[in-house]
Amino acid sequence: MRDETLAALRYAQKSAVAARRLVCVTFTANSLSARIAANFGDADCAAGVPLPGPGGSPLLVSANGTAAFSSYPASGLSFNPFGDASAAQSITVQGLPANLAITIEDGTGYVH
Repeated sequence: MRDETLAALRYAQKSAVAARRLVCVTFTANSLSARIAANFGDADCAAGVPLPGPGGSPLLVSANGTAAFSSYPASGLSFNPFGDASAAQSITVQGLPANLAITIEDGTGYVH
């Protein structure tokens, strides 16, 4: 689940830059999904659509088995058209060591 989440976040950030639109990522305890704003300059993704993943279906990461997020941004996060993240974030997957947490840098949107 960690690797899929990392890849999905990087994809969301790159999609925001490529489409020049806001991309909003929401989390639950065991899933991640993303929406892309309908227009350039939109302040939120409410009028947008689910972000298509590489295969064309909506981008979605779901827990399989017992995997779940142990910490995640409850209010979600977003990437602006320049790829910048709305805030610095740390996401951890249950059962993994702290050094495997996913970090999103504020400002640059760098996901690692």
